[in-house]
Amino acid sequence: MGYPSKIKPAYANIHFFPLASFSRISFGRFLAPLKIALNIHKAKPDILIVNTHELLIVGSLNRIFFGTRIIYDIQENYFRNILYSEALPKLFRPVFALWVRAKEKITSPLFHWFFLAEKGYQNEFKFFQNRYTTIENKAILPTGQKRIFRSGYNHLLFSGTLAESTGVFVAIRLAIELHQLDHSIRLMIIGYCAKSEILSKIRSTIASHGFITLIGGDQLVPHQEIVNSIATSNFGIICYPHSPHTQNSIPTKLYEYLSYQLPIIIQDKQVWRELISPCQAGISINFENLNAKALLEEMKVRSFYTQPAENTTWDSEAKKLLEALKTI
Repeated sequence: MGYPSKIKPAYANIHFFPLASFSRISFGRFLAPLKIALNIHKAKPDILIVNTHELLIVGSLNRIFFGTRIIYDIQENYFRNILYSEALPKLFRPVFALWVRAKEKITSPLFHWFFLAEKGYQNEFKFFQNRYTTIENKAILPTGQKRIFRSGYNHLLFSGTLAESTGVFVAIRLAIELHQLDHSIRLMIIGYCAKSEILSKIRSTIASHGFITLIGGDQLVPHQEIVNSIATSNFGIICYPHSPHTQNSIPTKLYEYLSYQLPIIIQDKQVWRELISPCQAGISINFENLNAKALLEEMKVRSFYTQPAENTTWDSEAKKLLEALKTI
């Protein structure tokens, strides 16, 4: 149950309850929890997994009135995201961040279990106590899909959420500097941007650079389309600017790039370096002090993936999910 997708997946044993479309800050979003509450009442689930703080009260009421088993799937550290990202006006961030954390703490005793999307969350907050399983956002590989090993170095990819905090403008600057040295360099940006002003900034920034392509932007992009772009690129770019709300994050696209053996140009960050080093998956650089010429030469001559990356797919996480469901 949630925001609608432009594709309509069909599975015999999975039922979708899409909401009507609404913008990020709108009356429609304000009403969404009520509409989901009505859908939950129709579905009458034995287990309800809540994956946003906006549905904590809905989940809690379902336990109180209907005895539903409830799980809070914590996909982000919402407190830090609100406080340190640019999603809200600066004046309102502390108040809203504290309100969200208060909801989490107050409702936490009612939840039977918690899923943590990042290992780092174990040290960032504690309201889940010992009732949790870390289930990371690892790669889901479509059956039979493999990367097409295209020769070359010049097709760059930035995929996923398009925001300042995920480094989209850092990736654009990198592509521009590399293109100045080598006109064959191309950058594909594919993903969804939640903020219209950021999307406008992306479009205006790349408008005079014909070697940069944007796919998606104002629409959710089907996962298969993103997988296809991974399968046909030469390098993926991962470059979160330093911020307290992303310091422990491991983006799903890192696991996806590793799974498809896509070489990575990555920010020199210990938690990421530990994942790419064993299989020689990429080049760690300091994006703030970039030597574009040296990077370009390394992209041309270096060998990658001396061995396959391990534990990067959803298979290992699925087992942990099923064990947690048995626990409750």
